[in-house]
Amino acid sequence: MRKITYGEGIREALREKMLENKNVVLLGEDVGPYGGTFGVTKGLWEQFGEERVRDTPISEGVIVGASVGAAATGLKPVAELMFIDFLTFGMDGLVNQAAKMRYMFGGKISVPLVLRLPAGGGISAGAQHSGSLEAWVTHVPGLKVVYPSNAQDAWGLMLTAIDDDNPVVYIESKVLYSQKSEVPDKVDPIPFGSARIAREGADVSIITYGKQVHDALKAAAALAKDGIEAEVIDLRSLYPLDKATIFGSVAKTHRALVVTEEVKRGGYGGELSALISEQCFDELDAPVVRIGALDTPVPYSQVLESLVLPSAEDIVKGVKEMF
Repeated sequence: MRKITYGEGIREALREKMLENKNVVLLGEDVGPYGGTFGVTKGLWEQFGEERVRDTPISEGVIVGASVGAAATGLKPVAELMFIDFLTFGMDGLVNQAAKMRYMFGGKISVPLVLRLPAGGGISAGAQHSGSLEAWVTHVPGLKVVYPSNAQDAWGLMLTAIDDDNPVVYIESKVLYSQKSEVPDKVDPIPFGSARIAREGADVSIITYGKQVHDALKAAAALAKDGIEAEVIDLRSLYPLDKATIFGSVAKTHRALVVTEEVKRGGYGGELSALISEQCFDELDAPVVRIGALDTPVPYSQVLESLVLPSAEDIVKGVKEMF
């Protein structure tokens, strides 16, 4: 075992697949000599050259569009947008082209595209650089969506994403890039649709992903002092979704709390809550509780940002309301 950062986990997966398959290429703004906005691609331009690690113009529409075309004609592009907020400029290529091409051509074409999207707040980047927009992409048939919470999962999910013949939206938590965690000497691909039980418990199920896994574990430790044992489920894969693990946990604990960093209104957390309420109604001893960001753009001020985004304290409060 060794310790590496979340960002290094992504980089090592990219390196592994680029060594394995010459058709894997990287593109995006400053992914080349600069090493990416958050340093994730550092050193890959030097190792693989500018033909396979390509800086692009400042145009998200071009980045996504070029990646769709490259994927449809035999390459395996891994594209990076600087922030998930800028996906607005690339939505047509992703939603109307990448997500639908295989269906519209009767399965005769593949679009093995990975779109990397740094997301979330916590770094005082302001309203236009702090979005959590996973609900947009999980809503679209034809897209797979993953969101790792640690270095090993970041590595393993990227290996699977690059091997997949379908477009994969790979969301990354900006605040986790420098966080270290243990990884084995050999990291295996992680199948999509397989959640991880990050902490076992018998009293309440906390369902989450990304940075909120760490908030949930902190909350669980605090709840344990009050005699409430929380089970924390790290989804890892938002679509396909591991329903069996969620339902099995709720059947054991009979209470469920869903926490996401996105604004609660219209969020992916609402889909999870509805699914649990519909499928596990007879198992629930209390209504499903949702925790999310307040209904406002993310402020630049650190003080206000911490108020708007969900916290471990919010999770503790939400759990205690069920008892």
